[in-house]
Amino acid sequence: MSQGGRTRPEGSGQPLSEAYDTALLDLDGVVYAGGSAIAHAVDSLAVARSGGMRLAYVTNNALRTPDTVAAHLTELGIPTGADDVITSAQAVARLISEQVPAGARVLVIGGEGLRVALRERGLVPVESADDDPAAVVQGYGGPDLPWGRFAEASYAVRRGVPWFASNTDLTIPSGRGIAPGNGAAVEVVRIATGAEPQVAGKPLPPMHRETIIRTGAERPLVVGDRLDTDIEGAFNGGVDSLLVLTGVTDGAQLLAAPPQHRPTYVDADLRGLLTGQPEVTGDGAGFRCGGWTATAGADRLELTGDGEAQDGLRALCAAAWTAAGEGSCALDGGKALARLGL
Repeated sequence: MSQGGRTRPEGSGQPLSEAYDTALLDLDGVVYAGGSAIAHAVDSLAVARSGGMRLAYVTNNALRTPDTVAAHLTELGIPTGADDVITSAQAVARLISEQVPAGARVLVIGGEGLRVALRERGLVPVESADDDPAAVVQGYGGPDLPWGRFAEASYAVRRGVPWFASNTDLTIPSGRGIAPGNGAAVEVVRIATGAEPQVAGKPLPPMHRETIIRTGAERPLVVGDRLDTDIEGAFNGGVDSLLVLTGVTDGAQLLAAPPQHRPTYVDADLRGLLTGQPEVTGDGAGFRCGGWTATAGADRLELTGDGEAQDGLRALCAAAWTAAGEGSCALDGGKALARLGL
């Protein structure tokens, strides 16, 4: 596994499902969107599992319990047990349990997933700042979370109660588009209090630790659609990653990625688990993948050749990331991406 200043996507002579023992899969934007399975997800995961790869589902969404998530995946045609699901609610509950006494009360601003995770760690969920909580925890509570819950959190935090957040994703994908996520709700309390929460979810270490504890993975591959959570989380954990382009990240964002947001591998969807990954060759004079050659010009990225769109994107990544070094590439890649239909 290579980290740090990655300047190109890596190749793999083996299918990724054979090169790694466990896939740590994000859910929203990777396996499903708006409750429905993403194209090729069900079949690809079935083949990977039948070949011996363990599938673990790792989500920053703290609303649903592992049982509920597992039931949903099974309904979609992906047989899943609750032990195969790791949530940011579990990660933040462990983080809280390490800092407050056993049996302590915790003010919950969020959904049932948080309450179940807190009880699993021997903590007692409460609903009011006047219930003498030892901590406040905030997680995604769905679109109908009452505004008064943010006030309740603010009252407790202003009294000096330690504040925790399951995650700070500003957005969450839905069947109708991109909606505000828990990070937007955390900002409400931050503005009201001036405080900063301790955060457990991706891309931070508590979530990676929770995942490894629960899965026992020795050669994990993080699979996600977000650069700032999934891919950065893999970077922080020192493990390899596969970015799939079925969620929030588009080609322009990928080309502009700073080092901590550069995935090991890039593919269109979860079929990428079942194949090897083509190698990008070349240097500053031109980077080649498949039938494409990418170069970095004075003010934009250039792409020549023909072939599979994903190969062209891999070549462009190499040109952009090499030009950017330890920064973020500012070269215009719009015309090159348009050639690929991305």
